[in-house]
Formats: sequence, C-alpha cells, structure tokens
Amino acid sequence: MYELVILGFLMRMPYHGYLIAKIINDMIGPFARLSNGRLYPLLAKLEQEGLIVPAPEEAVPAPLRADRDRQHHSYQITDAGRHRFHELMMDTTSNPGEYRRIFWFKLPNLHWLEPAERLYLLDHYINFCQTHLFHLTTERRDLERKAAQIDIMSAEQLEASLEAMRIIRDQWQLELDSTRAWRERELAKIEKQQQPQEPQPEGMQTKTDDSQAPPASNGRRRRPPT
Repeated sequence: MYELVILGFLMRMPYHGYLIAKIINDMIGPFARLSNGRLYPLLAKLEQEGLIVPAPEEAVPAPLRADRDRQHHSYQITDAGRHRFHELMMDTTSNPGEYRRIFWFKLPNLHWLEPAERLYLLDHYINFCQTHLFHLTTERRDLERKAAQIDIMSAEQLEASLEAMRIIRDQWQLELDSTRAWRERELAKIEKQQQPQEPQPEGMQTKTDDSQAPPASNGRRRRPPT
C-alpha cells in the first residue's frame, strides 16, 4: 500500500522522505503511523529497483527546497516507477482484505489513469461495497433466525451484535453512495471532454459601402477652381 502512495506522490513532483512520511501520517493518523524505520528502507528498496532516483536540487520545487533538511534526500520517479504505479493502481486482487484502505489511497490518483480505467476502478469498488452489504445483511438475518431457534447468546449479546452489524453495514452503504456519486461526476467529466468543440464564430468583417467610399484617384492632381 505504501509503495502505491509514495509513487503516487512522486508522479506529480519530487518529494523528500520527511514530507512523504508527514503527509501519509496525516492521512492515516492519529494512531496508525508510518515510522522512519519503515519508510526509509522502503525508499531504498524502490531506488534499488530503479523505480525512483535521487532528485537534483534544481528539480525540487523552491518551497520544498527551503523546507528540506540536508539530511533528507529528495526523490523523483522514473519511467519504470510510472509503469509500476500504473500496475498498482489497476491491481484489484492482490490484497482483498486491505483493499478498502487501498482504494481510498487510489482515489486521489485516478486522474493519472485513462477514462475507461478510472470507471473500471470505481465500478469494481461499487461491486466490492455491494458484496459486503449483501454479506452483512444476510448474516444479520441469519443471526436473528438462529438466536430465535437456539439459545446461542444472551439477549444483551444479541442486541449488541445486531447493532454492531447494522453500524458496519451503514458504513459500507455510505461508501457505496459516495463512490456512486464520484462515478457520476467522473462520467460527466469524461462525457464533457469527449464532446466535439464548437468552432468559434469568425469576427464579422466590416464591408465598405461603395456609396460612401472616396472616389478613386486617377493619379492626377486636380487644380482648384479659379
């Protein structure tokens, strides 16, 4: 997951490791933290694989240059890194248990993808949410049915379990609604980009009225009347 996040940052411009860690921790905090002991070995691994390289001083934006400590190296992405970033963005099968978190890191980077790829990822996550909703709804009903037939838990335990499942289901429903809304906005944006541009009307050229035009000269100067 962090490989995708780092490459996603570097798709835009060079960053130094300290700023990458700060932004990631702001996104995943307050309790989950990406420590330096985990970040810098990952940066070294990405550099060893040729996905990122140290960025020259002039490639780093001026505001980041002023904020950079000399001990923190800046990195920029390579062509191989861009290819790897695309692979990670389109991967929907490697970590199904973590995909909920992974998707929300993909969402800010959708603009790097082709229109059809963006819609594919949004449609996949819509289906992902619907699958969880169906599972929770079915299991909640099954728990109620079993509890009515067999004394499998106390009334307090049953009530708390059903309430917890309802809350989790509502969270998935919220994500489903949000992703559907995002898809609608994305589709409208794509359709607008695909519309043929209307030609701009040419400026009206003013025609000179022959009746108001000055008489043509034959090259001779007329003598004033005496």
